[in-house]
Amino acid sequence: MPTRTAPLPVRNPGTGELLGEIEDFGPERVTAALAAAAQGQRAMAALPAHARARLLLTVAELIEAESDDLARLLAAENGKPFFQTVEEVRAAVRIFRGFAGEATRLFGRQIPLDAVPGLEKHLAVTVREPIGPVAALVPFNYPVELYAHKAAAALAAGNAVLVHPPARCPLAVLRIGELVERAGAPEGAHQMLTGGVYISQELASRPGVAAVSLTGSTTAGREIARRAADTLKKVHLELGGNDALIVCDDADIEAAANAVVLGRLARGNGQICCAVKRVYVQDGVHDTFVDALLAGAAKLSVGDQLVDGNDVGPLISEEAAERVESAVAALVADGARKAAGGGRRGAFYDPAVLVGVPEDSPAFADEIFGPVAPVARFTDPLDAVRLANSSPYGLQAAVFTRDIQRAFTLAGRLEVGGVVINGSTALRAENLPFGGPKDTGGSAEGLHDTALEFTRQKTIIVMEAFG
Repeated sequence: MPTRTAPLPVRNPGTGELLGEIEDFGPERVTAALAAAAQGQRAMAALPAHARARLLLTVAELIEAESDDLARLLAAENGKPFFQTVEEVRAAVRIFRGFAGEATRLFGRQIPLDAVPGLEKHLAVTVREPIGPVAALVPFNYPVELYAHKAAAALAAGNAVLVHPPARCPLAVLRIGELVERAGAPEGAHQMLTGGVYISQELASRPGVAAVSLTGSTTAGREIARRAADTLKKVHLELGGNDALIVCDDADIEAAANAVVLGRLARGNGQICCAVKRVYVQDGVHDTFVDALLAGAAKLSVGDQLVDGNDVGPLISEEAAERVESAVAALVADGARKAAGGGRRGAFYDPAVLVGVPEDSPAFADEIFGPVAPVARFTDPLDAVRLANSSPYGLQAAVFTRDIQRAFTLAGRLEVGGVVINGSTALRAENLPFGGPKDTGGSAEGLHDTALEFTRQKTIIVMEAFG
């Protein structure tokens, strides 16, 4: 079991500049946080819905007031271009406001007992109650937005929340934690536990946590689920994706190419679970599509994420860029041809386009977490669906076609949680359910789903309620 260690540095992944340090929590700090969460849970559960809603609205106002500073801090520590982190902080504001509304809409039900012979005179209702302290395990790629999805949902449902921010880019999330405290959250109801993977593992393992919510890799999800099983915690997992974009021969080719440029190469530096990770193009339009994709990729500017005009910044670490470099090398070794990009300088990786990718390449089946667009051919759209479904992941997919019947036919056969017609897979709106089957985890996160996930249902029966 780890003991207290030296503070962990937080650096700009592009320049190496030291931005701050965080404490690496040891087991005694985790134990103290769990004890405080038990007290905070009682206080949150006692708050009426309108008070929980007001708390979340106040947090949203405080985040909005500091949005530019938070976005700049997030860009510096995370590597995404500043204009993208501005959008992320705005999303967090909307999410807190959205869950403020959900706090007042945790509806129960009246169940007609006269459906059962002999129970006609009785009344049954259900109520929603807080599930208990929730562990929010936040990833590095969209930490502020995904923190908001988890923490705001837990608070809306009347729970305490224990947040584990990503060790490489925790500073913006930690600052928002200070704003939650300023907004008036009860003591112990919202806590930040900083450090390495040990923190997430302990929160999943320890009694005193009722639910654990993770956005991360499938490997991490399996480990968290195993640890949570011993205490029968509720586990909410949004894991990996290897999202396919299918371009049919009647598609708007410029729009499809742009969807890959913006939905893979230039958003989040390619580090998005729902980014376009595989591109399947029908034979008749393949060459035209590749030309358009290469033209769009050539316009992207790679550089300092804090400098206006740059579309792609550094990946979260040099190690992450090395993994992308190795994955591209594996695709080339399997027969793909690098048509553009692919150079690495430290944590920076030039957006790469690969063509002639063999469908049976093991590297094509894996999730590449960086700005890489591998393109493969198909002849029949149903064969493209088969190829898309061959992935162990099931997050999102996209279909480009002008034929609405074809669009719905293919969408119905794709084994994913969401299908985008004539748009990029890299679409997440906070009011839509987001998640998918298979190795993606099977959970759904969104305004109308997550708060309910963090409640339990209780049935109350009144005997002889009716004359």
